[in-house]
Amino acid sequence: MDALLDVGMEAARRAGALLLHGRGAAREVSTKSTATDMVSELDRASEALVRAVITERRPGDAILGEEGGEVGGTTGVRWIVDPLDGTTNFLYGFPAWSVSVAAERDGEVVAGVVFDPVHDEAWTAVQGEGAACNGVPLAAVGDGADLATALVATGFAYAAERRAEQGRVAAFVLPRVRDLRRAGSAALDLCWVAAGRVDAYFEAGTHVWDRAAGSLVATESGAWVGGYDGGPASDDGVVAAPPALATALRALIADGEGA
Repeated sequence: MDALLDVGMEAARRAGALLLHGRGAAREVSTKSTATDMVSELDRASEALVRAVITERRPGDAILGEEGGEVGGTTGVRWIVDPLDGTTNFLYGFPAWSVSVAAERDGEVVAGVVFDPVHDEAWTAVQGEGAACNGVPLAAVGDGADLATALVATGFAYAAERRAEQGRVAAFVLPRVRDLRRAGSAALDLCWVAAGRVDAYFEAGTHVWDRAAGSLVATESGAWVGGYDGGPASDDGVVAAPPALATALRALIADGEGA
């Protein structure tokens, strides 16, 4: 698994360097699912570079990427790649975007890297070995804050109708916690839970490439990561927080959805 992490680190750092060099130079910008769901040629170039690194070093592995879809493999290892998590931030020059690369073995994520090029922070985790930032182990998240004093991160989908519903839930949550933060990169939000920069994170509408690596970083720091219903995290919802806080936050979200 450490060897997988090494491959992921090389891929993420090289893609991050490409994106950092290309800031402000994106010429071809189009949209995907909605008019607000942007993609640039730099998203695609970043993914192509990640795929090239993985294919060179581990030619039998499967790869699932946000922009390029899935290519099958023969080794039982699948890479899950978000080549630019936070494209809107990147295009606007807002400094919260990342490259996320996770390795999944037999359906379970075992190694992950979330690289933040702007701040030169590489968040890493290997299953059973803890999480780190730039090689420095992260302290366990501990018991966490009470719900009323928790700083909670969230995010919003691209589709207007879903965003309106998320805004309604966020409005219900807001007066019942310390405050909300919305940075725009799910992968970073998960890592920031691991580091204690926020106490908790919740969001509906993420995809597996948004959360695969960051979820492992958060889990390996002692956070509970799962779905709104208490099961595995999914596109329908993800919560990350110290276990007791996660339980309270999930209950609050359920109340907000039912209000």
